[in-house]
Amino acid sequence: RVEERTAELKSQTQHLEFANRLLASEIVERQLAEAALQKAKEELEIRVEERTAELKCQTQQLEQALSELKQAQSNLIQSEKMSSLGQLVAGVAHEINNPINFIYGNVTPAREYAESLLEVVNVYQEQYPNPLPVVKEKLNSVDLDFIKSDLRQILISIKKGAERILGIVKSLRIFSRHDEAEMKLADIHEGIDSTLMILQSRLNANPGFASIQVIKEYGNLPQIECYPGQLNQVFMNILANAIDALEEDSNSASIATNEANPRAIKISTQILESQVVEIRISNNGSEITESVRNQLFNPFFTTKPVGKGIGLGLSISYQIITARHKGELQCISAPGKGAEFIIKIPMRVK
Repeated sequence: RVEERTAELKSQTQHLEFANRLLASEIVERQLAEAALQKAKEELEIRVEERTAELKCQTQQLEQALSELKQAQSNLIQSEKMSSLGQLVAGVAHEINNPINFIYGNVTPAREYAESLLEVVNVYQEQYPNPLPVVKEKLNSVDLDFIKSDLRQILISIKKGAERILGIVKSLRIFSRHDEAEMKLADIHEGIDSTLMILQSRLNANPGFASIQVIKEYGNLPQIECYPGQLNQVFMNILANAIDALEEDSNSASIATNEANPRAIKISTQILESQVVEIRISNNGSEITESVRNQLFNPFFTTKPVGKGIGLGLSISYQIITARHKGELQCISAPGKGAEFIIKIPMRVK
């Protein structure tokens, strides 16, 4: 019996040892499988991260390319517009300049001749108080005293009108300096004033709109190194937008409100300590919200209705100031204070 029991235990022990070896083998295989799975998982995660990074990089490159394409498109459109506008303005100024110089140059001689003729008439009336019947009849048919007075006023008006046209022609020539490939010294105030003269008809009172007051606070600025024609375009874009905003506000407000708050645009200039010229153009219209300000200089962004603008003016202005003149352009706005555009450009661009 003891021998049989011993043999049975020995057999069971051998079975257990065999089962343990199988179990150990399975555990090793499972550990190897888990290790291989973990390695595959880690490799997959690395590949996913690498691919995600590649896609992110490609997305950023596409976004950058799209942004550059939009900017290039806006620059091309604006360049073509400005080239055509500059050629048109220069041509018109040239065509107007010749005849108006002829008129202006002859106003003074005409006035002198008229004065001489009036003196002859006065002498004749003094020497011949009782003229012939045919002369007397002719004198009775016209108001000679009125003609004497009105002729002088007409000639004065012609001279003033000619001077006004000459001023406009000069402003057109200053504004249309579009083909200057190199920087040159220019008078900032002259550029602003020429732009204001071109916009004068929009600043004057129109049916349904009161006139817009322009307040100038010019500092003592020397000539600065710049692209004058391009800066004039910046002034035109900002001032035209200010006029649009004031007209829109005036249209939506009551007569009493408009009378209590006259529309105004303020332009101030000064030199900062860092040899930077600062130009501020503000209006007392409505506030520009933060969400709009954040997109204000983006190409093709506009809050105007279809047909009123394509959203290039301020985008191009931003490029002209920052890229071409190495300066800054920003817009600040607060409720009840309208909007203010601040331009900063170095007096000498390095």
